Amino acid sequence: MMGYIMNYIQGIDPTAMTLPLIVYVIWGGTLLVILVVIVPLAVFLLHRTLTAAWSIRRYMADMLAGGVGIAENTSSIPALNDTIAVATDMVNTAKALEDHSGALGEVLAQRAARGTTS
Repeated sequence: MMGYIMNYIQGIDPTAMTLPLIVYVIWGGTLLVILVVIVPLAVFLLHRTLTAAWSIRRYMADMLAGGVGIAENTSSIPALNDTIAVATDMVNTAKALEDHSGALGEVLAQRAARGTTS
């Protein structure tokens, strides 16, 4: 197959122009514009895109680390709710103890005033 192609290429007469010269000039100019303008522009834009993708990847890693930290720090919220419930009960119990100790103090003060201990 390669031999066939090489024989075909060698059989082409370089002096024979099958198209007008302007076609070759336009074609060469187009290739030159592609080579000088389009390819560098495409490489520049692809580089910008790749840089942006790397930045997004880095920011996503930072966001993941922050999210894990938030999740770890907020995992104790249900325990805090339990603590608040127990503390509310403790406040109610303390008020009841204060009321009872006040009544007990009055009884003891009355007995002390009368001079009896029982």
